[in-house]
Amino acid sequence: MIMKACKNCAIALLSVFLMTSAVNAFAYTGQELAREAKISLEQARVIALRAHPGQITDEELEREKGGSGLRYSFDIQHGKVTQEVGVDAKTGKLLENAPEGPNAD
Repeated sequence: MIMKACKNCAIALLSVFLMTSAVNAFAYTGQELAREAKISLEQARVIALRAHPGQITDEELEREKGGSGLRYSFDIQHGKVTQEVGVDAKTGKLLENAPEGPNAD
């Protein structure tokens, strides 16, 4: 009886951990800039995943040189390769699509 209770507790804790991890994977920084973007985060995800299919592991909205100066940046993992994909937040234009460098953020 005690073993069954411990097993159920372990399963519950693992479930909470996995749900929390999934939420953190899709939280993005730069939300305060979203009102300046003409392209939504969801639209930018579609553009980025068309450019490099895989699993988005990090995403942010940031000011950066190039394009309109406001971009969504995504890290997209496919196999062992992580690709950096940048989408202009005002035009939807693809700004970057390159393997992640050795000094990743």
